[in-house]
Amino acid sequence: MPLTQLDSVAALIIIDLQKGITGFTAELGSADVVNRSAALAKAFRERGLPVVLVNVTGRAPGRVDQGFGNRAFPPDWADLVPELNAQPSDILISKQRVGAFLGTELDAKLKERHVTQVFMSGIATSMGVEATARSAFDLGYNVVFVSDAMTDLNPASHKHALETILPRMGEVDTTENVLKALHG
Repeated sequence: MPLTQLDSVAALIIIDLQKGITGFTAELGSADVVNRSAALAKAFRERGLPVVLVNVTGRAPGRVDQGFGNRAFPPDWADLVPELNAQPSDILISKQRVGAFLGTELDAKLKERHVTQVFMSGIATSMGVEATARSAFDLGYNVVFVSDAMTDLNPASHKHALETILPRMGEVDTTENVLKALHG
């Protein structure tokens, strides 16, 4: 279902658009995701609405079959991409889990600002975006997924999440339509 309404206090949550992740997902359209997320961030800021920039700096301690193992990352791996134009008013969240709520102050910072609706973009649709959205939904936020401002390491996972999983937790719409709502 497309976006039905813009709450009076909505926030944009941008997941894991950092140098170390966008650098190896270029073939998956991460440049488009970055550009669309940057346009959304600009529009949210212009309306005085919160922008949350999330990066991942570690991982949960559990064992997994797939992952990065114990490899060392470059020093700037967790740095947000410059195209997002981080501002002092933005909420910066560094996470060590798949989702951005568990183990962080994200919920408290959104509640301080009386946010009732969150718009989601970033990488990866079926991991960081979905995990963050599940928590947001469970916490009572109205969730909107910006379908063309997210991508996944696995195109089939991206498609499955957008068509089957995410519509159960919120509305799904495009950057163009969200920008129209913000400017309308």
